[in-house]
Amino acid sequence: MWTYHNPVSVHSGIDSLNQLPTLLRGRRCILVTFPEAQSLGLVQRVRSSIGAQLHAVVDTVLPNPDVSWLAPLYDQIHREHADVECVLALGGGSAIDCAKALLCATPSRSFAELVHILKQGGSLAAGAHKALIAIPTTAGTGSEVTPWATIWDQANGCKYSLHQACTWPEAAVIDPALMTSLPAAPTLASGLDAFSHALESIWNVNRNPVSMQFAVQAARQVMHTLPTLMQDLGNVRLRADMAHAALMAGLAFSNTKTALAHSLSYDITLQHGVPHGIACSFSLPWVMEMAFGADDAVDAALCRILDVESPQAAIARMHAFLHALDVRTDPAHYGVAPSAWQAMVRKAASGPRGRNFIRSIT
Repeated sequence: MWTYHNPVSVHSGIDSLNQLPTLLRGRRCILVTFPEAQSLGLVQRVRSSIGAQLHAVVDTVLPNPDVSWLAPLYDQIHREHADVECVLALGGGSAIDCAKALLCATPSRSFAELVHILKQGGSLAAGAHKALIAIPTTAGTGSEVTPWATIWDQANGCKYSLHQACTWPEAAVIDPALMTSLPAAPTLASGLDAFSHALESIWNVNRNPVSMQFAVQAARQVMHTLPTLMQDLGNVRLRADMAHAALMAGLAFSNTKTALAHSLSYDITLQHGVPHGIACSFSLPWVMEMAFGADDAVDAALCRILDVESPQAAIARMHAFLHALDVRTDPAHYGVAPSAWQAMVRKAASGPRGRNFIRSIT
C-alpha cells in the first residue's frame, strides 16, 4: 500500500503573480523577501497589486536562515504583527524557509520556544499560525510545495529541520518571468538542487509510484534544460521549463523527503561554506553508485533518466553532466580529504535523511 498527499494549490505561468489579490481573499499580509527585491522592482509590484493588504516588508533575508538573525526578527513580527493572517514569501529557498519559521505561532510568541520544540522534535498545537503563499524566484528548492524548512545555527555547528502541519504553503505561484534576472551562479546551484531532489526521491525508501513519475520527469527535464539555460539566462521559455522541473521535483520529495546526498551536504555547507545546491549535487555520482543494485525499478528509472543501458554508463554520464557544468565531483575539491570521505558518508547515512536512502551503509 502507498499514499501520496500534497495540499498546495499551484498557480503557474507568465504573470501569475497577478493572482495575488485572488489568493489573499482580502487577508492582510507580510512580505518576506531578499534585499535585492526592492531594486528589482518586485516589492513595488506586490505593493501595487495588493495595496493596503500589505502591512509590512521584511527584505533582510540572508542565505541559509540562521538563528542569530531569525530570533529578533521572529520576536518583532509576533510582537508587532501578531494579527496579520498571511505571509508572502518571495525569493529563493532562504526566503521561503524564513517565512515558514515566521508564520509559526508558539504559545509564548517567542523564537526560543520554537527552537526548543525543534530540538525536541515536537509539534506545535493548532493556533494563530499565519498562512503561507510561496512565490519562488529561483527554480530549485521545491520549498513552495513542501512543508520543510532548514534553520541553521552556525555558531553551534548544527541545523534544525522545521516541519509542521502549518508550514505547508497554502498556495504556490510559479511565475518564470520573476526568474530571468537570476545570475548564473544561483541559477546553477538552484537547478542542481532540483536535480538532487528528483534523484533523492528515487533512491528512497519512501518512494511511491506518483513520486517516481514526478521525479523521473523532473530529472530528465533538468538534464535537457539546465545546460542550455546556462548559456541563455534571459530566456523565459527555458526559465519556465526549469521552474516546472523544480516544481515536479518538489512534488516528488514532498512525499519522500531527501536522502543520503542531502544528508552529506549539511556538513559540507557548515564546515566548508559550499552553497547548498552544489553541496547536495557534487556527490550524486557516488551516491548513485551505492544505490544501484538495491531495486530493479530504481535501477531502470536511473538508466532511463540518463538515457543509458547499464549502471556503469549511468555513473559515467552523471560525472560528465556535472563536469560539463563546471561542477567538480571529487570530494577533495570541497575540502574533504579522501581519508575523511568514507567516515563522512557513514555519519550522513546514520542521520534522519540518510536513513531514507535505499540501502544501509555501515
